[in-house]
Amino acid sequence: MRVHPSQLVPGCILLREVMGKTNRPIIPKHTVLKELHIHVLQRFLVDFVDVSPKLSDGEPYVPEEKIQMDVIHENNQAKDSFADLYLKAVKEYKKWFSNWQAGSPINIQTIRNTIVPLLEAGVESNNHIVKLHHYSTKDEYLYHHSVSSALIASFLAKKMNLERGEWIQVGLAALLSDCGMAKIDPKILFKQGSLTEAEYDEVKQHPKHSYRMVESIPALSKGAKLGILQHHERLDGSGYPFALKSEKLHIFSGIIAVSDMYHAMTSERLYRAKQSPFKVLEEMMKAQFGRFNHEIVQTFITHMTNFSTGTKVKLSNNDLGEVVFIESSQPTRPMVRLQQNEEIIHLKNHLDVYIEEVVG
Repeated sequence: MRVHPSQLVPGCILLREVMGKTNRPIIPKHTVLKELHIHVLQRFLVDFVDVSPKLSDGEPYVPEEKIQMDVIHENNQAKDSFADLYLKAVKEYKKWFSNWQAGSPINIQTIRNTIVPLLEAGVESNNHIVKLHHYSTKDEYLYHHSVSSALIASFLAKKMNLERGEWIQVGLAALLSDCGMAKIDPKILFKQGSLTEAEYDEVKQHPKHSYRMVESIPALSKGAKLGILQHHERLDGSGYPFALKSEKLHIFSGIIAVSDMYHAMTSERLYRAKQSPFKVLEEMMKAQFGRFNHEIVQTFITHMTNFSTGTKVKLSNNDLGEVVFIESSQPTRPMVRLQQNEEIIHLKNHLDVYIEEVVG
């Protein structure tokens, strides 16, 4: 059935992908809508969407009367939500990036005015962080990645008990870690297929470009600048651009490295499909040794899997259920009571099934 976004409720299932005003997809078909999706559709002024006559839980969907959009706008203007702040930041970052491509310097005060309020909102709850992958699109990945990495890095830095000034510096560093991509040939930057070895070698120079663009900005700390330069380095020396090892890496670079990898793996890109956040966390648990700082990875996983008993989850096989018990040694694989038949399964014994996402 075809309805206005104001008539949607969480659990509605899209039958067709939603296209924006620029004729680019906003939300793919078959998505089970959440409050975040509905808010985005309203903010993008989408006229209508096609949804299933049944909700994701099998109950019939009966749309309520259309809500007047001027009321929605009035409510939105009263207080910017996290989604408002995020979408504004991505829009602004895209403008900044275009200016950098044209040779303009970084205006750190303008960036702070937009980004700091978003970082302050983002560190309050892991719910914001675990849902970031819903925003990004493959065509706009570059801009979403920088903003999302900033949010994840500042959240992680705060959970590691860094002071406010430090986690803001980490967030700003993560945001600007890819600013040097503006110096890369756009034909390489936005190439649809796989990069050649020579093209990849050029991309691997972007941390140097980023550092040169920020090195004279006094509002960024030394740690932030090193975080930008080193965010693709790894403890075992397998990273780039200098193949540095653990003793030479600043902790800010380790925080940004984990944040960068997590968002990249959970996002849809031009050449790679996105993965479930919880599947990515499992892969991070396996791959952390030798390459990433153990304390940083463990802190991130602990706070991203901070499930409480009764948390509603959707599994990779589309089953819905609620968390009933969590083992600290395997936080991504709790015991789940299935909604359909009340059966309790322990995900550690069902390795082919994982949590797709938290739904309530």
